Parts: sequence; structure tokens; C-alpha cells
Amino acid sequence: MIAALVAGLLAGYGIAMPVGAVATYLVALTARTSLKLGAFAALGVATADGVYALIATLGGSALAPLIEPITVPLKLISVLVLLTLAIRGATTAITQHRRLQSSAGSTDTPLTPARAYAGLLAMTMLNPTTIIYFTALVLGSQDATTPTHLQQTVFILAAFLASASWQLALATSGAVLGRVLTTPRARLATALISSTLITALALHLLLSTL
Repeated sequence: MIAALVAGLLAGYGIAMPVGAVATYLVALTARTSLKLGAFAALGVATADGVYALIATLGGSALAPLIEPITVPLKLISVLVLLTLAIRGATTAITQHRRLQSSAGSTDTPLTPARAYAGLLAMTMLNPTTIIYFTALVLGSQDATTPTHLQQTVFILAAFLASASWQLALATSGAVLGRVLTTPRARLATALISSTLITALALHLLLSTL
């Protein structure tokens, strides 16, 4: 149970921490409007992460009996996918930092909390990296023993709560610090931390396979 909780928290923070276009927009939105709107928008982002974690978890569980004969190769492939995502995230952040690219995203301001929530939910759901990340992580963690429903629930909720806590922190920072976290240096730092978390998850899968 503790393992599922920790795995969910690490997965949630790993996908949530990079301050990219969505996070930049979230901070800028809160700075321009209010913490209430920012909080609803943050929950929209976290909901998308939670939905993708749910899809990946249920899909992985359904495939477990079929993938048992190829568990080791599948784990190795999952490790490669996660490492690729980590390297891609880090190199992209470094490249953008060197070019001093700092996009503030869209300037349209949602007029209501519901629109703020729906807008950020849709924006995040369109990001294919999220579903690739969770699918690789969940399938890579599969073994001959299918996780219990409780373990799956704990993983999904932990991933959602981790994402929500980070997104709410970004929204709060938007209200308090304005655009500090969207500077090139801050975006580089959060992207590198995220890549480190994803790399740690990949190495954990690798060690469990060997």
C-alpha cells in the first residue's frame, strides 16, 4: 500500500513539475485575475493527469495476463521510454533556456471558475506526453501479480493529489509572486527536477527487473 502511494506521488510530481506552456499560462492567469480562478484552473490540470493515470492503470491491469510472458522485455522498453521522456524534457528545457524563450501562452482570461477549470482540463488533455508517460510507468510496473483494486485506487489518487498540490502551488505563486516562476531560470530548474524524478522511476523499474 505504501509502495503504491509513493509510486503515485512520484508519478504525479514527475509529470506535473515542468513549467511549460500550460503551467506558464496558469501562473499568468492567476497573476492577472484571482487566486480563486487560478485554483479552479489548477484543478483542471490535475484532473487531466488523474484521468490519464486512471486510463493507464485500468489498461495496464487488463493487459497484465497477456503480457506476463514478456514481462522482462516490456519493463526494459518502459525504462527506455521513461528515460527518453526524461532526456527529452531536460534537453528541451536547456535549449529553451539558452534561447531565452519564455512564452506566456494564451492571453484569453476565463470569466468564470468553471471556464477556467474546463479550459485548463482541455489544454492538458491534448498533451500526448502525459498518457505515454503514465502508460509506460504502469505497464513497466506490471508483474505476474496484478495490483489489487485498492492499490490501483491509491496510485491514481496519489498521482492526482501530487499533481493538484503542485498546480495549486503554481496558482498561489501566481497570486503572490506574479511571473517569478515563469522566468527562464525557474523553468529550467523545474524541468530538470522533473527529469530527475522520471529518471529515478526508470532506474527503479530497471533494478526491479534485474
